Parts: sequence; C-alpha cells; structure tokens
Amino acid sequence: MAQHAVGRGGAAALSSGKKEKLRRAIAPYLFVLPNLVIFATFIVVPAILGFVYSFHEYDGLNPMEFIGFDNYTEIFADGDFWAALGRTGIYAAIAVPSLFALSLGIAILLIQDVRLKGLFRSVIYWPTMISFIIVGLTWKWIFGDAFGVLNYMLTLIGLKPIGWLTDPVFANFSVIVATLWSRVGFFMVIFIAGLQSIPVDMYEASHLDGASRWRTFRSITLPLLKPTSVLVLMISIIDAFKAYPLMVALTGGGPGNDTTFVVQYIYEIGFEKQELGLASAMSVLLFVIIGIFSAIQFRLTRGGAV
Repeated sequence: MAQHAVGRGGAAALSSGKKEKLRRAIAPYLFVLPNLVIFATFIVVPAILGFVYSFHEYDGLNPMEFIGFDNYTEIFADGDFWAALGRTGIYAAIAVPSLFALSLGIAILLIQDVRLKGLFRSVIYWPTMISFIIVGLTWKWIFGDAFGVLNYMLTLIGLKPIGWLTDPVFANFSVIVATLWSRVGFFMVIFIAGLQSIPVDMYEASHLDGASRWRTFRSITLPLLKPTSVLVLMISIIDAFKAYPLMVALTGGGPGNDTTFVVQYIYEIGFEKQELGLASAMSVLLFVIIGIFSAIQFRLTRGGAV
C-alpha cells in the first residue's frame, strides 16, 4: 500500500513537472502576444486585404468587382507612376549613401573619449523622436521662400532669396537635408552599438603594427562592421522608398511633381481619385520592388557575414 502511495506521488510530481515545462514554454509567447495582435491587426490583415483589392475594381464605397490582372496591366502603362518611382530611386540613391557616411562618421567621432559626448549623442539623436510631419513643417519655416529664416538671413547680407521650395533642384536638396537631419541620429546609434562590439585588442594590435588610421578603418572597422552596415543599408533603403509624410509637409510634392515620390502618388490614386484597387496593385508592386532590392543586397553582402 505504501508502494502504491509512492507511485501515485511520483506520478503527481511527474505531472506537475510537465505542467511547469508547459508553462515555461507558453510564457514567452504570452509576453509577445499583445505585439503579435497589434502587428496582425495593423500590418498583416491590411496587407492581405490590399493584395485582394489589387485584383478588383474598388472605390471604397461600392461593391468590389473582380477584374483579374487589369490593375497591374494599367500600372505598366501609367507613365506618372514610373516617373514617381524614378524620382524615388534618385532620392534613395542620394539619401542612402549620405545617411550611411554621415551617421558612420559621427558614430566614429562620438565613440572616442571626448568631453560631453553624451550630450552630443543626445542632441543628434533628438530629431529622430520627432514625427516626420513636424520635421517637414520645421524645415518649411527654414526654407520658405517668403517667410523662411534662411532667405531672411541671405537678404541681411545683401544676397537674393533662393527658391528653396519652388525650384526643382533646390526643392530636392531641401528634402535631402531634412531627411539627413531627421534620420542621422537613428543610424548613428546603430553604428555606435556595432563599433562597441569590435574587440579593442584588434585596434591595439593594429597600432603596434604601425598601421595608419585609414588602414585600420579599412582593414578592421569596416569588415567587422559589416553586419551593422547591412542592417543600416536595408533600413535606409526601405525608408527611402516609403518616404511620404516629410515630403508632403515640406514641399507638398512640388514644385509641380518634382518631389512627388511613389508613396504620395499611390495615396493620390487611392484616396483622391478613389481607385483603391489600382492603388493596392501599386502598393503590391512597390513591395515586390523593395523585396528584390533587399534580396539582392542581402545576397551580395552574404547576409552581413564577415
């Protein structure tokens, strides 16, 4: 009878152990469940609906009508879409390398043992916490043709005002400057984390070997920073292709359509012309384009492997 009791006690302990293992296995998922619900509600479900809409004629009010690949066929004949995509590509080709070089340079400077580096890091990072709408409005007060601070300062020294937001070249320049100001701090922090992960003894060995700073940067810093560099490039490319609120607040897409990038064009098609099916097809195509760029970059860099 005592053996029977012991057997039941062992079975109970085994059952309790299984329950504990089950709780430990489930607990991490319970912690991330709220984020998963939010992600599914606002990202996954809208993405699926957008893909479905892309095969329909839909204005948001009347019932959807299935039209197959007609929306995609219309895109390839839409010169304005490809012009907006081309402008976005040019913007990305300038903004991405500029962000990379500037944020890396600042990170290298602020990882040194300099006074007030914490303050400098905070000041440079601060603009990343401001919404793009506010960033655009702030720089509009600086670059404004009639009321801008910059033109006012030019008139004080006897120079003519410049059409920062009305000249196509200067308008694109203004967009680039505002982008750099608002995003450099974010990528600076990522680079600082990457630089801090590089073993110090490698730099000490390089110094003992008499290597110059440029040789050390080229042979040690850049190779060991490769995973971080890949991350920065991928995020900045995606950011560039989906840029929208800053440009709308700063230039409104003007002058003309010179700063109307692809996301703004998709918005105009979907919500101003109420062609949600066509806009959804454009969004799907943009997703594919970004995915192809990311895959090529990931392949060329071998996923950031050193």
